[in-house]
Amino acid sequence: MQEIIPSDLATVNFPVPIHYLDLASHQPDADAAPISAGLVVFLADGLPVGQAYVDRPEAAAELAGRVVRPDTLAHARQVAQTALQNRDVSILICTKDRPEELRRCLASIPEQSLTPAEIIVVDNASSGDATRRVVEEAGATYVREDRVGLDFARNAAIRAAKTEFVAFTDDDVVLHQRWLENLMKAFDRPEIGCVTGLILPGELATPAQFIFEKHWGFGRGYIRQDFGRDFYDSHRRYGAPVWTIGAGASQAFRRNVFDEIGLFDVRLDMGAAGCSGDSEYWNRLLHHGHVCRYEPTAVSWHFHRKDMQGLARQIRQYMSGHIAALLVQYQNTGNGGNLRRILISFPKYFAGRLRKRLRKGATSHDFFLKQEMLGSVSGALYVLRRWKMRTW
Repeated sequence: MQEIIPSDLATVNFPVPIHYLDLASHQPDADAAPISAGLVVFLADGLPVGQAYVDRPEAAAELAGRVVRPDTLAHARQVAQTALQNRDVSILICTKDRPEELRRCLASIPEQSLTPAEIIVVDNASSGDATRRVVEEAGATYVREDRVGLDFARNAAIRAAKTEFVAFTDDDVVLHQRWLENLMKAFDRPEIGCVTGLILPGELATPAQFIFEKHWGFGRGYIRQDFGRDFYDSHRRYGAPVWTIGAGASQAFRRNVFDEIGLFDVRLDMGAAGCSGDSEYWNRLLHHGHVCRYEPTAVSWHFHRKDMQGLARQIRQYMSGHIAALLVQYQNTGNGGNLRRILISFPKYFAGRLRKRLRKGATSHDFFLKQEMLGSVSGALYVLRRWKMRTW
């Protein structure tokens, strides 16, 4: 049976191509063939430095002039020239019943320009032994965590790690060869407790993958950003939008922050409320005076869910976890802005989108509005029922 897709995607041809163009090879040239459709990602010295979606023919050189910023190029060059100081780092991966995805992720680690001190894979109660075999074939350390939940697995990985820094990625991710090196270079001040990286789509083969990347994707742009106390305090009225800091599929921490402020909250993320264990932790870091940095030269690729049914479940989980995290953030910090976001901002936000959908029909932005609203309610109920639960 053919999947129903939003009206605004009816004219999109799938798969949507992703073009990687080296800036050095696409200088202004009247004879160059224009790019007609797809996602265009420009590279400089092998690193992505800008991107744009194209739905009509456009010359690559003109497009590059529009989307590639000089400060992005300068920052990429600066990072390349920066001496690497922090080398004591582990790569941590949590997985459950996805051995082939895990195999693909692990295959990208030997290509890293910085060799990790250890690779730890936490098997979160997979049903067979395929995961163990993949980990052993890769020469990584296998840890079993039978309590189902991503944050149980993350905490098991942290406890197993012996290094000064830990870097998390997911089993459905492929790493750029300088991913780990550039994450570590970004820890250039002692107050930086966490660094996240740029995540690009691994493919845009289906409407579900395209919708996710367009409206829910992990990319945060090509400009380095530091999120500290000023960011946290300036959003106190409605709670800091910590989800803009990055994504859990690409994040690294100083190991000692977990000794200071605790581990991931096991009420959050997949296997529990749904997601946002990472953003809740960033919120905790900011509350305790640490800085979170987004570093766009630490690049990886995420392979989104391909089917609309799976995406619908994922979005419901995302909104469930998001509301749950706001409640947990209120519980941990006492910041009432998190409650105001739930009780004031979100009802207004959903009401406006519902009116738009009733007036104009379901576009890709509102196609899963029902799942978002139901997820929000279930996330609140999930945490309220576990308000006094031990959190790690």
